[in-house]
Amino acid sequence: MVITKVERLLINYKTLEEFKEFKEYGLQELSMFEDLQANIIENDSDSPFYGIYYGDKLVARMSLYRFDKKFDKYFEPAHDYLELWKLEVLSNYQRKGFGKALVDYAKSFDLPIKTNPRVKSADFWSKMDFKPVTYDMERDLGENPLVWYPQGVQEKNN
Repeated sequence: MVITKVERLLINYKTLEEFKEFKEYGLQELSMFEDLQANIIENDSDSPFYGIYYGDKLVARMSLYRFDKKFDKYFEPAHDYLELWKLEVLSNYQRKGFGKALVDYAKSFDLPIKTNPRVKSADFWSKMDFKPVTYDMERDLGENPLVWYPQGVQEKNN
């Protein structure tokens, strides 16, 4: 097992260059390159981007956004929650625990988590205890969300 440390990524040009590596692996739909370019502020400490380095190489990353409970359509009682986006591990580093480490880090905030999974990632999210949203909700955004519930929070029954 590789020891992993999740760290908040600084919004700077070094990180921008590291993100280009992910895009080269053909995962444009998960690329954070455009997000970073749009938000570039040198060494912004409030970055929504988190990653894991193996040596000095960024091998896994995600973005994590916190939403106020007034926007909550997923959890009962209404709750502040996290939205986990763009979880990606470079192909040579997959199945080594990096993705799990990022999800466990997100869970450490002890808030409900919502994500929209990539195609063919259902097994991973199931192992991480994420469940499909089962109640009828508007699907305006074409989303098919999965959610994780910390203790004391459950799915909204609409």
